[in-house]
Parts: sequence; structure tokens; C-alpha cells
Amino acid sequence: MKRSLIACATLAACVALPSLAQQQITVVNFGGANANAQKKAFYEPYEKAGNKIVAVEYNGEQAKIKAMVETKKVTWDVVELESPDAARGCDEGLFEKLDYSKIVDKADLLPAAVTDCAVGIFVWSTVMAYNGDKLKTPPTSWADFFDTRKIAGKRGMRKGARYNLEFALLADGVKPTDVYKVLATKEGADRAFKKLTELKPSIQWWEAGAQAPQFLVAGDVVLTTVFNGRIDAANREGRNLKIYWPGGIYDLDYWAIPKGTPNKDAAVKFIAFTMQTANQATYAQNIAYGPANTKALAKLDKKVLDDLPTSTANAKEALQFSVGFWADQGEALEKRFAAWATQ
Repeated sequence: MKRSLIACATLAACVALPSLAQQQITVVNFGGANANAQKKAFYEPYEKAGNKIVAVEYNGEQAKIKAMVETKKVTWDVVELESPDAARGCDEGLFEKLDYSKIVDKADLLPAAVTDCAVGIFVWSTVMAYNGDKLKTPPTSWADFFDTRKIAGKRGMRKGARYNLEFALLADGVKPTDVYKVLATKEGADRAFKKLTELKPSIQWWEAGAQAPQFLVAGDVVLTTVFNGRIDAANREGRNLKIYWPGGIYDLDYWAIPKGTPNKDAAVKFIAFTMQTANQATYAQNIAYGPANTKALAKLDKKVLDDLPTSTANAKEALQFSVGFWADQGEALEKRFAAWATQ
């Protein structure tokens, strides 16, 4: 009888183990203020419902995902991606196709948020910023960013071709609507690099998102390019950093499910949870990134809305990041930039 009870208990435990394992998923993000906002809006309420999230930070290494998928040893269940990696990974078959009927009504999402194997989570922007306590005459154009005689001091820029070439053309008088058309030509790329070369002696490069606001606070730079959410996070800590919105380049981050995860159903369930209107609104309240679910906007007050890249005023003269352009020409331009940066 005792042996029989032990056998039954063992069998029950074995039966229960798979269902318990399915409740735990690994979610990969970019860390920093964004990860903190995700924790409050997504992870903590999801875990309160009886689920388990293992959060992992990375720097967007697509090669890690590719290696997992190709070796069929997938340990990441949901991954946050920037748009070029979402598009490229989908083309290479690295991600599961999404069934939106299990996630969210497509009609509720921004058009750019809907792709076959990745769904947009939020809208962020790379903008120009300055320290309101240190710079008394604020910039009024991207030409000012490149004009060290008008506004003396160092400039912070993300180390890479992306965004910097667009900003260089804006500073050189190209309209936002024409930037990618001009940059797609040899003459346009030469023009952008020539403009960057003029500023090169005054550039202080940053690679991690947290560095740009730190440079401003320390007085290392007088102007910098920066992710708008990093400025919001710094100001929540009592800083007085200001954003110049016109000419900012906005884009989306996406969720994707690496192909072959044993926890696909649980991954879909988690993504669906994060796309709910209330959770999208909570996310925007914790960091100034625009919700991909447009219904969430109605749940946000004016103070929050005014700081989002998706607000009418902030988006008025913004430039949408061209995933197609950078997919086609990005590799060549990044190589050229790397060579230029060492000259």
C-alpha cells in the first residue's frame, strides 16, 4: 500500500513537472531604464498571476539567437529586438510566425508594429538633448548641433553610422522627408560623411544608452544625441535635461519568439499580456516611450503624453527610421563609418 502511494505520488509529480516548467519563461531585454519600466508594467503583474519570468539583458546580439536556433538549443523564449534585427531575423527564419488572434487585435496597433514574426511593443526616439542647468541658449536646429562656434563645446554621439548620417544631412539643410532619398545616393552619403568630418574633433562617442545623459550631467558635452527615454529617466532622478524634438528619428522595439523554443505557447501568452491596453499604458507611465497599442493613449494624462515621441507636437517634424534603407545599405555604411572613425 505504501509502495503504491509512493508510486502514485511520484507519477503525480512527474505529470506536474512539465506544466510547472511551462510557467517559467526567459525574456531578453536591453537593460537600463527600459528594463525597469518593463519590470513594473509587464514582469511583476505577470508573475502575480502565477507565472515566472527570468529576465536576461543583452546588447542585441543576433548571433546568439542564430546559434541557438541552428543548434536547436533554444533557451530564450521572448526577445526584445530593434527593427533592423526583427526584419533580418524574420527573413532568416530565426523567429516563430505570430498568430495575432492570440495576441492583440491588429487594428489596435500602430501599422509599423505589425509584422509576420515580431510585434512592436513601443515607440522610442533618438533625439538631441542638453542640460537646462548649463546651457542657457538652447539649440534651434540640427545645424546648431554641428556649429561649435555658435554653441561651443563637445558633442555626444552614438558610435555608429545609423542616425548620425541622417542628422548630418539634416544639419546640412536636407528636409526630413528627403533624408533617405539623398542618403541612398553616393553623393548623399559623401555629403553626410563630409558634414560629420567637420564635427569630428568635437565628438565624444557613446555606446551604452546610459552614457549620453551622464555626459550632459557631468558637463563633458554640451549637446548629445540620446534615446529620449534616457532623458526621461534622468529627469525622474531630479535632473533638468531638455530635449530638442524636431528632426528626432523614431523607431519601434519588437517582441519575437526564437524558433524552436519549447515554451512557445507560454511565450505567446506573455506577449499578449504585454500588449493589453492597461499594461501598455503602465509602461508609458514608467518611461517616456509611446505605446504600440494606440488604445493605451486614452489612459495617459497630458503630462505623460507631452513627453512621448508619439505626441502630436513631438512627432510633427520627426523622421521615421527606415528599416528598408538600413537593411539594404547598412552593412556598407557601417564599414565605411568604422574606417572613417579610426582615421
